[in-house]
Amino acid sequence: MPMAVVVDSSIRVWYGCGGIGLLSFSDDSSSGKGKQTEAHATSKSSNNTGAKVVIILFAIVAVGGFAFFLFKLWQKKKREEQYARLLKLFEEDDELEVELGLRD
Repeated sequence: MPMAVVVDSSIRVWYGCGGIGLLSFSDDSSSGKGKQTEAHATSKSSNNTGAKVVIILFAIVAVGGFAFFLFKLWQKKKREEQYARLLKLFEEDDELEVELGLRD
């Protein structure tokens, strides 16, 4: 005598003689509207989740780009300061030579 076991509302396993199972997929019309609503809600939430992921990734890239821009600006400023110190090191200072007596 066959016996049906409901695994899910749309999947049924039929057991017959000898313990052999047969899967059958059915679409119950009573739960069909609930599934459509559930599937529709799931697709909306997945679209919403996808949009959130895209926005978060865009924000991360924007912050990274801004940080890179600030780093390059800082690097340029530091390089200009070092160049000014180098020029100051090698510029001729008449007062120092006069103080040391190297020049009149």
